[in-house]
Amino acid sequence: MSAALMLQGTGSDVGKSVLVAGLARAFTRRGLKVLPFKPQNMSNNAAVTEDGGEIGRAQALQAFACGVAPRTDMNPVLIKPQSDTGAQIVLQGKVIGSAAAREYQARKALYLEAVLESYARLSAEADLVLVEGAGSPAETNLRAGDIANMGFATAAGVPVLLIGDIDRGGVIASLAGTHQVISRDDRALIQGFLINKFRGDVRLFDEGLADITRHTGWRSFGVLPWLAAARRLPAEDAVILENAAATGDGKLRIAVPLLSRIANFDDFDALRAEPSVDLGFVPPGTPLPRDADLILLPGTKATIADMAFLKEQGWDIDILAHHRQGGRVMGICGGYQLLGRRIRDPHGIEGSLREIDGLGLLDVETELQEEKHLGLVTGASPEGHGFEGYEIHNGRTDGPDTAQPLLFIDGKGHGARSGDGRVSGCYIHGLFNKGAYRSSFLKELGARASQADHETHIHAALDEMAEAMEEHLDLDAMLQLAGRGAVAAR
Repeated sequence: MSAALMLQGTGSDVGKSVLVAGLARAFTRRGLKVLPFKPQNMSNNAAVTEDGGEIGRAQALQAFACGVAPRTDMNPVLIKPQSDTGAQIVLQGKVIGSAAAREYQARKALYLEAVLESYARLSAEADLVLVEGAGSPAETNLRAGDIANMGFATAAGVPVLLIGDIDRGGVIASLAGTHQVISRDDRALIQGFLINKFRGDVRLFDEGLADITRHTGWRSFGVLPWLAAARRLPAEDAVILENAAATGDGKLRIAVPLLSRIANFDDFDALRAEPSVDLGFVPPGTPLPRDADLILLPGTKATIADMAFLKEQGWDIDILAHHRQGGRVMGICGGYQLLGRRIRDPHGIEGSLREIDGLGLLDVETELQEEKHLGLVTGASPEGHGFEGYEIHNGRTDGPDTAQPLLFIDGKGHGARSGDGRVSGCYIHGLFNKGAYRSSFLKELGARASQADHETHIHAALDEMAEAMEEHLDLDAMLQLAGRGAVAAR
């Protein structure tokens, strides 16, 4: 077994995913072969892997930080919410069905064998496996049959570091409280803690560190300051989008409705990074801005439900008015389906509602298929500007407007444009990441853009985070702890 270390948090959104990515880059820069692992993830932000499956986007980012291609073993259980009470279950990259929340809780322990198989394969070829927990081990009502936190750590013999987020307040209580409520056996797996998102002089928290150690007996592995670079990395949780309003600095204004089941919203990170672009996510209850130059409809895990949601918000009226006044509209994946005349779900993939009218801005119709289409793609615009991306969808979209394709893949048309050229859609995620395509796209809208590929910005952010971690965290002690865990596993 390779060395391994698991990062768990006192709660959701304490920075686990970003910390694992930064640590992965830091240890990779030291010359180690590092691989990321997350036993169970709940997210509609998914990535397609070279081995033909899907995993959480966070694990794809962590693989990128390690300089390796993402693969399904890095996230063997992916839960993709389709409603408030049910979700699609992806096991080792493949959809195996759907389950209500209560049903999944009753059977999740059955997936532990697959989780351990995936972990063993990664461990056999890595110097270090960095494991990310989910939610918090303090959710003791979920401990029975757990595979995401202490259940996995116990089964695999992996030592744990606990992360506290000081920015949200109450960090001493959250760490000491976790120590108090978890079992003695689980408590013994936690070998220390680290503090994330500290603003100001970290030395001011020395007494706080001593208090945490006094209450828990755990040692501190450091205090990481608030890192602006973390904001430049793709976000995993759509919660962050609720505060991602437009900044007002760019000349080109793009509005993205925040759909209830929004998926793969990092599609737009490359556009947000452009100084000439002012892109904002519009939360429910807020009209779409009348002065938007472009309305971008994002992907969604439940297209029919989100079409109904879009109408409930009155956004259909805003979008149609925007188009009548000469504005442009574009849809990616589920957003593309929303632009058509009709969406049908004859197999009940998304639920009991079997069809719904779309916006009717593209002369196409979509039928949801039982088999999901997954794949990495490369192609070009009709003008020859190249792109790379991936497809991950159940829908098949056809109609007269597909005769005017937005893109070409392997010489075949993909997507659709309206007759007036102001409405378009496609299934390609990651479309804007390549500088050549993004630059031509924005030029057509009257804005300037850099020719740099977006991954150069992500590399720079990861390197900046790695340097900060070398300075503020005890990485040598982490490696020593991870190595002891490997010995224990043997």
